[in-house]
Amino acid sequence: MSTDLEIAQSASMLPIEEVAWKLSIGVEDLRRYGDFTAKITHDALLERFDRPSGALVLVTSVNPTPLGEGKTVTTIGLTQALNRLGRKATCTLREPSMGPVFGIKGGAAGGGKSQVLPMEEINLHFTGDIHAVSAAHNLCSAVLDNSLHHNDTHQIHSDRIGWPRVVDMNDRSLRMAAIGLGGYGNGVPRQDRFDITAASEVMAILALARDRDDLRRRLGSIIVAETRIGDPVTTEDLGVAGSMALLLREAFLPNLVQTLEGDPAFIHTGPFANIAHGNSSIISDRVALASADFVITEAGFGSDMGAEKFMHIKTPVSERPPDCIVLNVTVRSMKLHGGGFSTPPTRSPPTEEVESENVDAVRAGARTNLARHIAHLRSYGPPVVVSINTFASDSQSEIAALKEEAFIAGAKDAVLSEVHALGGEGGRELARAVVAGCEDHIADGRPFKPVVDQDADIAEKVHTLATRVYGASSINFSPAAERNLSRIRSWGFANVPVCMAKTQYSFSHDATLGGTPNGFELPINEFRLNAGAGFVVAVCGSMMTMPGLPSRPAAMDMDIDANGDLTGLFG
Repeated sequence: MSTDLEIAQSASMLPIEEVAWKLSIGVEDLRRYGDFTAKITHDALLERFDRPSGALVLVTSVNPTPLGEGKTVTTIGLTQALNRLGRKATCTLREPSMGPVFGIKGGAAGGGKSQVLPMEEINLHFTGDIHAVSAAHNLCSAVLDNSLHHNDTHQIHSDRIGWPRVVDMNDRSLRMAAIGLGGYGNGVPRQDRFDITAASEVMAILALARDRDDLRRRLGSIIVAETRIGDPVTTEDLGVAGSMALLLREAFLPNLVQTLEGDPAFIHTGPFANIAHGNSSIISDRVALASADFVITEAGFGSDMGAEKFMHIKTPVSERPPDCIVLNVTVRSMKLHGGGFSTPPTRSPPTEEVESENVDAVRAGARTNLARHIAHLRSYGPPVVVSINTFASDSQSEIAALKEEAFIAGAKDAVLSEVHALGGEGGRELARAVVAGCEDHIADGRPFKPVVDQDADIAEKVHTLATRVYGASSINFSPAAERNLSRIRSWGFANVPVCMAKTQYSFSHDATLGGTPNGFELPINEFRLNAGAGFVVAVCGSMMTMPGLPSRPAAMDMDIDANGDLTGLFG
């Protein structure tokens, strides 16, 4: 089979105006970025917000493995399949960060016959949204340190600054930094850190803002430091919130592209799911739901990460829970979680082990990992459809066992997906199951049921997530986390939602614990208040908000030739 890049480059793309018209979006409503990408104008957004809403489908996954599960492929393929069935469908995805693109993950535009285009532009800079987030964030950092330098009128405690700097690249050397060195003219010396841009509170705000007024209000509510007497200092206090909003003026507008089959797709904002809330923007969901009968959105990593945050962070703001949930799974991931490989869960097993039939391991993984994901997702109310993303090495016995275990665990349906190899045609069965799930849920009128009590204290929310979702028996707050929590409560944020920052590879905080770990103690080392975004980040174990590069970064195998053609990019 051709590589993803070869498939993307051989595709005949439609002019973006033609793609937009499939959603009844006219040329006057577009701000073009070349021939195949456009932003939706602000006036067009406002005009559509009060229109009737289509059905919302959330795609999530079991815990990811080094083998890759193809969640984005499933999201795009399902969108194509729904359109092949004559349903008006689109998808809303996150923008790729260049850190993972040049690190270990590669591109994030799907794969095989289920991709979004133009793939190269989407993975490399795109429309500049992530750079705008970096600029807005770092402008605040610069103004903050400038205030310290020029007779600080806010009386900021220089050891109580919680606003780092950001860069859209994996660089472990920047996790801790000393700034302001070189004498009086170079600022106030202090210790600082860099996060990756996807972890910035500005990114989270951009994804959660319902409109421009909400964006401006949230930016002004960011708490960047505290005074010497312990009061919070906001971006509004620093006088920088307005200029941050100015830098995000264009980035606020959602981006329209197309699938490999010419169907419309929105790509907007890019918070990670293991260190941020892991979902695309509310604004792109709103315009999509007003323009299509079915909107497929994707939450990052497993259901214990992005999907849980979709339910407890995004849904309370958007007021739009999903009508159906698709849980993506593979035979090979169940083998891994069922102990069928000789390598630990964080390392790729030998090819011969991956391709050898092992029905017992598939059942063992499904009865633990898959079953817990299904139980977790069913608790919210919508039906769960299990999508088995197939590979050539999967045996019929393994697939049959996985289907059987999915039904036993409570899935409404379990179907094969061949969208990677066949595109929309390979997702017809999945599309029919999703349509049926949405129709049944809407007809039943079942209420949305969060796992976490939205009015509970932060500590209670953490305990609920740890015990009911992850399987922990207890939690352990470090002394630093206790101090953080006390300060956050004193500022009036005791009941905000919690964004858990933990590994994506396990239900626990320990990436080496596959399957379904139980009875462990979940350590919380730090709380970081994102007052503008409206949640607190609970940092579990040794989780980092600045990833590092692997021993051989993907960047080392990428190049460009004399004709400007990309080589070695994304497979």
